[in-house]
Amino acid sequence: MTGSVTGNDCDVVVIGSGPGGATAAHILSSAGWNVIVLEKGRNHLLELTEPYGPMGHFSNDEIKFTRRHFLGPDPITEPRTFRRSESDGDRFLTGHVNSLPSTVGGGGVHADGKLPRFREVDFSLRSELGGVEGADVVDWPLEYSDLEPYYAEAEELVGVAGETGNPFAAWRSSPYPMPPGADMYGSLLSGAAALRHGLHPYRAPTGANSVPYDGRPACNNCGFCAFYGCPIEAKGDPVALLRRALNTGRCQIIPEAYVHEITTDTSGKKATGVRYLDLRAPVDNPGGPPVHEIRSDYVVLAGGAFETPRLLLRNGLGNSSGLVGRNLMFHFQTMVAGGFPDRLWGASRGRSVTHLHDDHIVGDKAQDVAANGAGLPWLRGGIVEHGGAAGPILESLSYGSNQHHAASMRASALRERLWVFTMQGEDLAQPNNRIDLDPSVRDAWGFASGRVTYRPHRHEIATSDHVAPILESVLRDAGAEWTAVSTSPPTNENDPHPAMGHAPVSYHIMGTARMGDSPESSVVDPSGRLWDIDNVIVADSSVFPTSTGYGPTLSLVALAARATRLAVGDPLPSTAPAKP
Repeated sequence: MTGSVTGNDCDVVVIGSGPGGATAAHILSSAGWNVIVLEKGRNHLLELTEPYGPMGHFSNDEIKFTRRHFLGPDPITEPRTFRRSESDGDRFLTGHVNSLPSTVGGGGVHADGKLPRFREVDFSLRSELGGVEGADVVDWPLEYSDLEPYYAEAEELVGVAGETGNPFAAWRSSPYPMPPGADMYGSLLSGAAALRHGLHPYRAPTGANSVPYDGRPACNNCGFCAFYGCPIEAKGDPVALLRRALNTGRCQIIPEAYVHEITTDTSGKKATGVRYLDLRAPVDNPGGPPVHEIRSDYVVLAGGAFETPRLLLRNGLGNSSGLVGRNLMFHFQTMVAGGFPDRLWGASRGRSVTHLHDDHIVGDKAQDVAANGAGLPWLRGGIVEHGGAAGPILESLSYGSNQHHAASMRASALRERLWVFTMQGEDLAQPNNRIDLDPSVRDAWGFASGRVTYRPHRHEIATSDHVAPILESVLRDAGAEWTAVSTSPPTNENDPHPAMGHAPVSYHIMGTARMGDSPESSVVDPSGRLWDIDNVIVADSSVFPTSTGYGPTLSLVALAARATRLAVGDPLPSTAPAKP
């Protein structure tokens, strides 16, 4: 099938160029489909004409990336709103709320590249562990074995450096494409202490080259991974996938293209394409940005778990179940910081995080006792990242102004002497946690802003309360003189952390168009297609039925690869080991 045969502009239009959209573009263009990728943000990633080289826009500039919204979106022109519950009224705050980058490459550009897989139990949580009162815990409509070949493909395409040192990891059909990179010094201290406490630290699987790979250089451990674009293209996600798609000659990427409408036929059961605003037009263009229409046989939604439901709700599509935007999940983050007497020599250098441990996902007898004490059937935490804390700008703002400032910066108690554990705790799905359309706040183009309604389940708080003292003990064993605990969102809503506020700061956003076995209880089917419009594929983390305690990126790439391979009729063969 080609666009020239059907008379359409292309075979498929992909909305969003982040990890999911980039994967879809690669798989579909490699299968011979003509693909147009529409990205709302600007392009800073790679040239869109041959030889598709780097733009040279990225740098180790903390103000540019963390203060001036270089990767977008600007919370003034594209505000989001947040409330903890309906009792807060229409909104509690307006502005920056989990604003993943809006740029060619999406969230993959700013990520630090930790790419763990989920485990077998993550796909069958309801069956394995049972339900939890007040939460909508469900099984996925597929198993780990269904996704394993796509995990392997994703690791190969992006380029993942790692080793099989995690005793809790699921089985693998192939080794990591690259060995792990250099260990951060702080991780060696915290890892050794974790071992002494009976935990199982391991080198994090990372989407940053440890050796030259796929024509891109090895990471030089500059320390500017999280929240920054990589100036040397050592991070494979998403540049590797987009460059592959462009190299087929069948993919076009259009930046600054704000999709505001999915067009359908008269029945409303088939998508016919999209309409978008061309934001490249002059700001004083009469009548505002020009509107363009693209007609296609398929539409792939890859705007992320915030923007995908926002677009569906704005168009009144895909919501026969009433679940679009519902069951919003983040990761409940528990941050445990430790101050060391001596510099850690590299706390602000390296690949942001080089070590993890999973023990608090798997649990033990003490965790079972804590669950029972909290009146819960079980507790599940998340991966614990062993990492540094901050760049110099954030550190300088922490000290405040006065005569002490220069001496404080030289001593660097909150950067070069600070080590932090961050647990990405499993966040249980709750129907009332959701993204919908704000009734009165609009973006610069007149469209309703997305609104987050979110409050963590008591499971997340009980898990954090149990794990935080363990992590404090490990840090003190590693040599920390003092420790401090904070969470996002705060457990005391009346006393939020000054640097994080009330809204979750996690950029792991999931679950707002969940997949399932029936149109009554889910938004997309097991292949990622909308139940209501089967030529619309959702290729981002909005399809997750549960959040698990692992980072979502590798799994959303694997799911996007599976969904689009199924669409072209080229699924990967099973890699499951033969049963005895």
